[in-house]
Amino acid sequence: MATRTQSANRARKSRGKGAYAHRIQRLHREAPGQLPQRNATLDCGWGRLLFGQTFDEPAKLAAALLEEDLERRDIAAYVRDPHVVLAAAPQQLFLDPSHTYRLDLSTYRASARRPRGFVVRWLTGAADADAINRIYLSRSMVPVRPDLLLDKRDSRTLVYLVAEDEKSGEVIGTVTGVDHRRAFADPEGGASLWCLAVHPQAVHPAVGETLVRRLAEYFQARGAAHMDLSVMHDNWQAIELYEKLGFVRVPEFTVKHKNAINEKLFVGAPPESRLNPYARIIVDEARRRGIAVEVIDAKGGFFRLTSGGRTVRCRESLSELTSGVAVSICDDKAVTRRAVQRAGVRVPEQIEYSSREQLAEFLARYRQVVVKPARGEQGRGVSVGLEDLEQAMAAVEQARESSSRVLVEECVQGEDLRLVVIDFKVVAAALRRPARVIGDGRSSVRELIASQSRRRAAATGGESNIPLDAETARCVAGCGYSLEDMPPQGAEFAVRRTANLHTGGTIHDVTDEVHPALIEAAVKAARAIDIPVTGIDFIVRSPRAAHYAFIEANERPGLANHEPQPTAERFIDLLFPLSLPAAARQASA
Repeated sequence: MATRTQSANRARKSRGKGAYAHRIQRLHREAPGQLPQRNATLDCGWGRLLFGQTFDEPAKLAAALLEEDLERRDIAAYVRDPHVVLAAAPQQLFLDPSHTYRLDLSTYRASARRPRGFVVRWLTGAADADAINRIYLSRSMVPVRPDLLLDKRDSRTLVYLVAEDEKSGEVIGTVTGVDHRRAFADPEGGASLWCLAVHPQAVHPAVGETLVRRLAEYFQARGAAHMDLSVMHDNWQAIELYEKLGFVRVPEFTVKHKNAINEKLFVGAPPESRLNPYARIIVDEARRRGIAVEVIDAKGGFFRLTSGGRTVRCRESLSELTSGVAVSICDDKAVTRRAVQRAGVRVPEQIEYSSREQLAEFLARYRQVVVKPARGEQGRGVSVGLEDLEQAMAAVEQARESSSRVLVEECVQGEDLRLVVIDFKVVAAALRRPARVIGDGRSSVRELIASQSRRRAAATGGESNIPLDAETARCVAGCGYSLEDMPPQGAEFAVRRTANLHTGGTIHDVTDEVHPALIEAAVKAARAIDIPVTGIDFIVRSPRAAHYAFIEANERPGLANHEPQPTAERFIDLLFPLSLPAAARQASA
């Protein structure tokens, strides 16, 4: 007969196991053939999902986490006794600083609103799998093997949804769901959401919210009791969305294996965490290669890299390898234009403003002009597509706020193409498109711009915002609206003429499509300036056509804007060629 102490110990253990254990006990009695899988794991492509509630012994869960493959990110969720699991391998495991939120699907109600401009559908083929991975990489997430995505799409254990832009057909968002009943015969009848990601250039509102709702509605229709998700404790924007949808926080814990992917979660914030994205991408690549990093001025983006007795100071992608003369040439747009023109690069007609009469004559000749400061960056003071003399004069005054010298240029029609040239090779190319908004039938243009600006800032670490200034008001007026007007639902229009990221523009990778003539012209321009790292801006009819007009050269291009192209890798190759593996050095020789 069991002693009173033994009975008390068993009772405490039973209470510790909670509702899940009680459900298991009931299944033992009522349906012994439907018991859940023990020590359940699920390969999700980016790593394994380990269902902690199915592991009877913490040591076994710890041992399973230690089997994590290289370049993967395993997650042990629903860990009942995280402190005990950590004690089994304290140097190799850590408690993930994330919250678990749960949506009760028995009370969830679908929204009557339907998205405009995009549709949510199932993943269908290899093109979708590639698009999902591009979004993951743009969000610094671990990519998934495309074959696994395709193999698992019909299993219904893993559920893949994508959001597709109705006009372009481009995949702009994705979410993954896990059906716990199919995964391990979950007696609680649960499900979970993973890998919610929206393309940073998406302009449609509520893409993430719609993906969450569609997944919830799918699991609700299949009779799931609830849908869980994990979110970083400081991701307030996401937490606000989930709480708005009815998710509530539940006391569940997650344990992970210490690896390079999640290092920042268990070592604390390093000095470089205060750097902007353009400096951080370079510093991260340097650290991966064992190059020492010293942050000089985080706010300004200054840092020092040292390896093998060689030290290079940088400000983002501007390094000591770029001469002061090259910087001076790029700083003055008129000088830049003359330098590249002498090298045979096509340039638009340009004058330096001197009088109203001169401006009127130039405007009559070209009908549309661009006014911009001779010196400046990030699109400040630039006005595009001016057709009226009074507007052009107002633009001159605006440009004078950035530079005492103002340039007036022939307005060339086409799209803005940025080519990143490193060591006189084109590494990345992207179309830069002006900020746009889409009417919802309820918000004013001013409110739409503010909302889109918040999304752009969130997607770029605060680097992209749409200014509510005279240039924005002029562009909006050209589309037939004022800032206080309420556009009809689905109405889409540009609110800026310039395509700079810092004024809300979006960036679309076209590296694999660029015409050889454009690559040749970009390299010519870089050699004319004699600059080892630069962003060359053209106006083009199409990235696949040879026609172009040179606009300007940037001595400090934002390399982070072109992920997943290897811009940071090629930058470090330039600074520290010996940091490349020997085989790679020989191949590039």
